[in-house]
Amino acid sequence: MNGIIRLVLGIGLLHTASAVTHSLKYFYTGSSEVPNFPEFVVVAMVDGVQMVHYDSNSQRAVPKQDWMNKATETRPQYWETETGISKGAQQNFKANIDIAKQRFNQSGGVHVFQVMYGCEWDDENGATEGFEQYGYDGEDFIAFDLKTTKWIAPTPQAVITKHKWDSNTARNEQMKNYYTQECIDWLKKYVDYGKSTLMRTVPPSMSLFQKTSSSPVTCHATGFYPRDVMVSWQKDGQDHHEDVEYGEILQNDDGTFQKSSHLTVTPEDRKNNKYQCVVQVKGIQEDFIEVLPDLDAANVVPIIGGMVALLLVVVAVVVGVVVWKKRSKKGFVPASTSETDSENSGRAAPQI
Repeated sequence: MNGIIRLVLGIGLLHTASAVTHSLKYFYTGSSEVPNFPEFVVVAMVDGVQMVHYDSNSQRAVPKQDWMNKATETRPQYWETETGISKGAQQNFKANIDIAKQRFNQSGGVHVFQVMYGCEWDDENGATEGFEQYGYDGEDFIAFDLKTTKWIAPTPQAVITKHKWDSNTARNEQMKNYYTQECIDWLKKYVDYGKSTLMRTVPPSMSLFQKTSSSPVTCHATGFYPRDVMVSWQKDGQDHHEDVEYGEILQNDDGTFQKSSHLTVTPEDRKNNKYQCVVQVKGIQEDFIEVLPDLDAANVVPIIGGMVALLLVVVAVVVGVVVWKKRSKKGFVPASTSETDSENSGRAAPQI
């Protein structure tokens, strides 16, 4: 999930754009010999907000947002169904870890098998996307190509799985139908359930941090909502992209988001020019600006590496998953069954 999000829009576009891309994402994590961590965890998120949680300790799927209880208004057995699906997936994940260990010629120790899946919907033009991706021990394992309805195996150990799953054309077509129709329909329902939360706007808190006078300056914005944000730099009133690194958007434990941008600037250049960090949050007309003071000023405090690390830990705890570091575009696993009691009625991923 690492990677750099590059700014390609000019200042002001976030304020005028009206389209919103909504997302429904599920994360499954199966693990072995990970201390103080459940062997299996399911987390569901809509628009970056956690809405469902299941783990092998509690053996129960539960809502993480009050508005998710609306799901039972039309499907009274919604939570019982979700629990049953998660329990089935839990057994398959345990088997998949054993299979993967054999293929990689491994024995004991810590091992993690993961799936990410879901869909996205642009409420302006109606464009949709669906994703599925498996990972093992921090590396990509296999992914579904929605356009070709074929599997992509980036590692030799996954080739046998690719051939096995490619041969099941009926299931692959069913997956395509799920991603392009069922998943989108449920995403729209969830967005409607939680619109009072998902459609809100919250302004950011901003801080500037620097380790030493020669290290990069970090502009840190946190506590904002929605996640659509630009954290950019200006030099003497003009947009400045040189020697700037943009961090990824991370979620806080309260459902808001944080993002940083790092500027490398020499003390001389900093003395002779005015630098400022500009934060724009979609849906909020106001620009939030923090001016970089002179080196002699005292209000640029040492960088809060410990605080950022703590926030990352909080994110991991809230989301309840261990994500693999290698970033691909997006990824996720589909539900592929004829049942309709739940939007994820076929979520129990098959054995590899």
